[in-house]
Amino acid sequence: MTSEANLPSLNGLRAFSAAGRHLSFRAAAEELGVTQGAVAQQVRGLEDHLGLRLFLREPRGLSFTEEGRSYHAAVSRAFSQLMDATGALLDTPSRVTISVTPTFASKWLIPRLAEFTEAHPGIDLRITATERVMSFHADGIDIAVRQGRPPFGASLRAELLFPQEIIAVCSPHLVAPEGPVDAAALSRLTLLHDAHDLWPQFLGMAFGTVPTLPRGLQFSQTTLSLDAALAGQGVALASRFLVQRDLDAGRLVRAVQAALEGGQDFHALLPRQGASEAAIRVMEWLKSKAREELREG
Repeated sequence: MTSEANLPSLNGLRAFSAAGRHLSFRAAAEELGVTQGAVAQQVRGLEDHLGLRLFLREPRGLSFTEEGRSYHAAVSRAFSQLMDATGALLDTPSRVTISVTPTFASKWLIPRLAEFTEAHPGIDLRITATERVMSFHADGIDIAVRQGRPPFGASLRAELLFPQEIIAVCSPHLVAPEGPVDAAALSRLTLLHDAHDLWPQFLGMAFGTVPTLPRGLQFSQTTLSLDAALAGQGVALASRFLVQRDLDAGRLVRAVQAALEGGQDFHALLPRQGASEAAIRVMEWLKSKAREELREG
């Protein structure tokens, strides 16, 4: 059995493959961009290494020996497999895994994926939607979008995407055409709660102390409370940028004029060391889209 140490040189095999296709050292030299003498020397070196003659040198050119013809077929197949494997590798998109909350995924990122794909067709974006804190290394995460106050750690680069601006929204069928409601009118509507439980803080900011919260429904995720609001089930709280498209389209309206602002802003997080070029491009796209939408808003 032949070991790798006994394999001929790649240059010799390339010269033999080209010479065998053309049955000419001169034509092989033109294909490879070298001299005719260099091709002849490489083939002679291959024959010496194998201890076999691969070509018969004739006045009109080359002809295969029986061993040479069989070996050329095998070498050609090997080079073809190498080219196919290399082409497949180079055509594979760069993969970037981004960890976001379910609400950010469904209400902001997913509606904009077509824009991202058009801008970066060579990046295969993988989305992990979870509320829990992820480990970049252990979970294979390249970028994370999370709410919080910096600093997030010396090992992470943090870029502000959207400031926290919580507003109350509902279906336009629940409020009068004249617009936002007062505390009394709001108390007659169903409040849609999520895991952040911001209604007490929001009502206190908007109307003063509210001793007893109106009736409500509880959801584990903001995206579910927003779906309920779109279905006309009540009033939900959400960051304005997450519902801006629904507001612009008239599917939702602001139920209360006030907005709750705070330090739980949305940031994109990227490791300072080891980030791929593709991950950096995704980060720049997120920043660019956020700036664009904040200007328009």
